[in-house]
Amino acid sequence: MAQEMPSFDPASVETFRFVSYDFDETHAIASLHYAFDDQHTFTERFTFEGSMLPLDDARRAALDRSLAQLHLMAGISYYKAAVPKNIVVETGPLTKDAASFFEKIYLHGLGEFAHINGLNLHQTLSFPFEEGLERDVVSCPLPRKTAVPVGGGKDSLVTIEALKQADEPMVLFSIGAHKPIVDVAGVSGVEHIIVKRALDPHLFALNKQGAYNGHVPISAIIAFVLAVSSVLYGFDRAALSNERSANVGNFEREDGFEVNHQYSKSLTFERDLHAFWSKEGLGTFRYFSFLRPLSELHIAQLFARYPQYHSVFTSCNKAFRLVKTAPETRWCLDCPKCRFTFLAIAPALAKEALLAIYGANLLDMPTQQEGFDELIGVSGHKPFECVGEVEECVAAFCQLATRDEWKDALLVKRFIEQVLPQVEDPSALIERMLTPSQAHHLEPYFEERFHAAL
Repeated sequence: MAQEMPSFDPASVETFRFVSYDFDETHAIASLHYAFDDQHTFTERFTFEGSMLPLDDARRAALDRSLAQLHLMAGISYYKAAVPKNIVVETGPLTKDAASFFEKIYLHGLGEFAHINGLNLHQTLSFPFEEGLERDVVSCPLPRKTAVPVGGGKDSLVTIEALKQADEPMVLFSIGAHKPIVDVAGVSGVEHIIVKRALDPHLFALNKQGAYNGHVPISAIIAFVLAVSSVLYGFDRAALSNERSANVGNFEREDGFEVNHQYSKSLTFERDLHAFWSKEGLGTFRYFSFLRPLSELHIAQLFARYPQYHSVFTSCNKAFRLVKTAPETRWCLDCPKCRFTFLAIAPALAKEALLAIYGANLLDMPTQQEGFDELIGVSGHKPFECVGEVEECVAAFCQLATRDEWKDALLVKRFIEQVLPQVEDPSALIERMLTPSQAHHLEPYFEERFHAAL
């Protein structure tokens, strides 16, 4: 007789505890410790192989500050399993600014998670702080070098090639070494730092037993891993490849709260992070998105210039799981990311070249209609994925509607007949999507290099 799996009731948890963190300088392993009350404990580990050890006093102080903040950010993966009302930080009191910062990123970063699970975190989420407490930035000399995080997708490749063109001293960065990431890094020819992350297995056990589960703002966690890594590997900037489309949420709740799957990729988060770190972070480390002024549609045009990456990149999250059983699988061909990336790149590449990348024509498949309708706002809402905004998806279809090689494809033909007549001034829409925004956080040095790459 099969043994019945124990159950976990999130409501039984009263307190989420940030217990402690430590760094093993011999093995370059950071351990972050958490707990629900006194019953469930968790330890998450990051391994920084190849880091510059041992540390001097200045770097050790900088590491401690950045690890303390990573401890607070990474805790979101465990907090969400029960979302208890009480939060206790046992590593020392927070300033009011720090408490406000982490409250905001937890609230907005878990917006999708809360919606899916029917939760209202406004009523439960509160970080403790000590009134009047202040903290200065920690100053640590860092070498002049830019880290470019890579995930195997098209956007970071545009950043890499633009910075290579500008002779910017650079290193690639990733958490984990999935094959698409390693392949892309190999084609780039740029040095690649790989940090290993291990979530606590007990979290997965609780997920099977009834814990809350769902999307977390992984880009925010990566931001704090980058700060730690800047001290351990030696770089003073991180150039992300987040586009302006990330600023646009999926939908607005009845109470006016915007749910945005990509909140931790948004300009709002980037600015909040800069303001927080300017008060109590590393005084010598900068974090920004190099591609912030651009739409995904514009980035796809730039990506088309680099055919050396076309056979190795992927923007499909499912492919990272499928690759374990089918090493050459890069596209699942049936998810919002596959559909959106196909649509975004189609106007920029010859049809044959795009079909060679995907192995199928998604715009000629009846089974894809519902998914593309969500992308262009005909039904549902913007999918909970890192996809572009509705306007740029419509603009991409408008471009394809004028191309002989595309206008007979089933879903393009349907767009021409049913949607295009409702689009006011398609040419102006396309131009707007391909015009860089002035809303960004680029330093003048990088803004100049950004415009040189267009």
